[in-house]
Amino acid sequence: MPARTGRPPKISRADIMSAAHRIIDAEGIQGLTMRRLAREVGTTAMALYHHVRDKDDLLQLLLDEYAAGIEMPELHDEDPVERVAAAATAMRQALIGCPWIVEVLRSDDLLSVRALWYPETIIDGLVRAGLTPEEAVDGYRIIWHYTAGEISARAAVARRREKDRPTYRSRIFTDLDPVKLPRLAALGERWEELTARDTYDKGVRALVHGLLRPPADRRR
Repeated sequence: MPARTGRPPKISRADIMSAAHRIIDAEGIQGLTMRRLAREVGTTAMALYHHVRDKDDLLQLLLDEYAAGIEMPELHDEDPVERVAAAATAMRQALIGCPWIVEVLRSDDLLSVRALWYPETIIDGLVRAGLTPEEAVDGYRIIWHYTAGEISARAAVARRREKDRPTYRSRIFTDLDPVKLPRLAALGERWEELTARDTYDKGVRALVHGLLRPPADRRR
């Protein structure tokens, strides 16, 4: 087939966003480059820069687009612990269906303004519960890392299962030495079942309660 000549086809920002979604769905966030995006759209990389400044600008647009479709929950419980836990759970629920966003947000440089409701609500709840603003920021960061790690881990397991690949844990837990590892050996056959349970709610509440314990109690 002869190479095309003349001007590249006219594209819109919507075309670019749709192509970016296709690449991410097929290849993950690592596969999204401006050069790869240009090939997907059928234009040149230079033509893309008329619509987006760079990859970070494109990712910001994708985040804003995703956040615009999220409905923020109404929190009626006045108990600070419950408000923090509910906001963290809502944050996890908003992200769990789109794990690539977690990879982007881990850089801490990109965040949709609309999504700032989550850190605002969590930090506010921690301050109301008695933490200083600085301690509350630390608390939010701890909750965020727990949430991001949990989402990423579940997404990785799901990808392995989609490819019908056995997990490492399913292989090594079938034949553990009951003398050296008695507890794990006893749980061996149930290990996958037990570790597949959704413990996020339990975990985030444990985190919040731990963050709110007086410093002297934390050292015990």
